Amino acid sequence: MVGSSSGEKQPKYQRIADTLKAAIDAGEYRAGDRLPGENDLMDAYGVARMTARQALGVLQSEGIAEARRGSGVFVRDFRPLRRRGIQRLAQGQWGSGRSIWSADIDNRTLVVDQVSVTEQGAPEHVARVLGVDPGEPMCVRHRRFVLDGKPVLLSTSYLPAGLVAGTAITREDTGPGGTYARLAEIGAKPVHFREEVRSRMPAAEEAVRLELSAGTPVILICRTAFADEGQVVELNEMILDAASYVLEYDFDA
Repeated sequence: MVGSSSGEKQPKYQRIADTLKAAIDAGEYRAGDRLPGENDLMDAYGVARMTARQALGVLQSEGIAEARRGSGVFVRDFRPLRRRGIQRLAQGQWGSGRSIWSADIDNRTLVVDQVSVTEQGAPEHVARVLGVDPGEPMCVRHRRFVLDGKPVLLSTSYLPAGLVAGTAITREDTGPGGTYARLAEIGAKPVHFREEVRSRMPAAEEAVRLELSAGTPVILICRTAFADEGQVVELNEMILDAASYVLEYDFDA
């Protein structure tokens, strides 16, 4: 018996999605263009509405297209953010008063909103990393980062409250160079960073705050900042829209 090709084994909706992606790659549909709707796909491919809907859903979950209420599905005109994981944390970046984000965004518009700074007891997993007792007072900084009008990242930073008391770190605006520049001013300059990267599907609140299309995963980056002698001065938990990011790590052999 002759075996089926890999394409024939694919579900119909996936084959339609692949055809649409090929048309986008070929320039038949450009950024901002409206894609064929469910009725168009039903007529063109002789499929049920659910199949057509699933095909468009694939493009949305991969960050290629976005749905606009009452208008249809359009090719996304948002350029993925290239996160330069090593260059952005160099002391020459924040030490000169620049935001670590300036290594990523070029001349694009970045807005930080939903900012809150509170004092809370350290959750158990945070206490374990910082080497303190659970419940130890922490300065907790919550922020959302919006690039070109699109929410791309949620960030929660934990710093020992006693260490940063009386500094701009306890305010919404930390000033030039941000948190790391302020830590340097009090003798707690970060000299080493460790990042752990995972991925999962978003929680409901995360999906709302990041305005994610259904089926879009998130990237989790947990960054630990160390000062001299291994002292942990910050734990930063970040949730990224996976469709908005390219993670780039450029280093010498």
